[in-house]
Amino acid sequence: MDKVELSGFLRDRRARLTPAEAGLELGGRRQTPGLRREEVALLAGISVDYYVRLEQGRGPRPSEQVLLALARALRLTTDEREFLLRLGRAQVFGEQQVPPNVLRLLGRLGDVPAMVIDGRYDLVAWNRMLIALIGDPAKMPPRRRNRLRWLFDPANPAANGELARQCVADVRASGRYPGDPGVRALVDELLAERPAFAALWAKREIEVRRTITKRTVHPVAGELELDCEILAVPGHEHRLLLYTTRTPEALWLLSTVEVH
Repeated sequence: MDKVELSGFLRDRRARLTPAEAGLELGGRRQTPGLRREEVALLAGISVDYYVRLEQGRGPRPSEQVLLALARALRLTTDEREFLLRLGRAQVFGEQQVPPNVLRLLGRLGDVPAMVIDGRYDLVAWNRMLIALIGDPAKMPPRRRNRLRWLFDPANPAANGELARQCVADVRASGRYPGDPGVRALVDELLAERPAFAALWAKREIEVRRTITKRTVHPVAGELELDCEILAVPGHEHRLLLYTTRTPEALWLLSTVEVH
């Protein structure tokens, strides 16, 4: 359990929640926005001292029952609740291989671009149609195959857009920071070198990416609006990303691109 992340998350969500949103009367004057610590403890059914210690990073590992009570008290979303539960669990992170069944599926997806990313946003497997869409990742330097580094490249206008916000919220929602050494190194690097990333990380948003829409211009297929479905691989850090479009002609044009 990372006590620093847990305490920071609890403080942030307490400050965001108003008494009215929590179903409490406003009462007297308040010097700071959000709920008081004693109000969160009351709503969660735990002692004030115990909650204060959790916020200060001094408490013991809370039980799942306590975390669920805090999630209800703080009116967390489903993604935020799952994140809180992950923070409270003992997690072991290690590098995983892409499961063979996922690689077989990737090979059968011949008519849509598809790729697999790991928990560090590294592109680790792809099909022919993805090469036709973005070029051959195998010819890119390994660092360039990391989708977060690509996204927050100063030359990329998307670094200040909605996609960037979603990706940063998704990284945080994974609960892999700071326990996963690879994720910690990547996040620390981007915090030091990319102000746009640092600004979004400071917001502590939690949101699992499940679908996104991308717009691009391809030299052969022309203007493309792609719907990206993001499918988690059960029991693994990997996710499969599938790109589809409402205009089948565009995918047909992509399929005509020669790849080597």
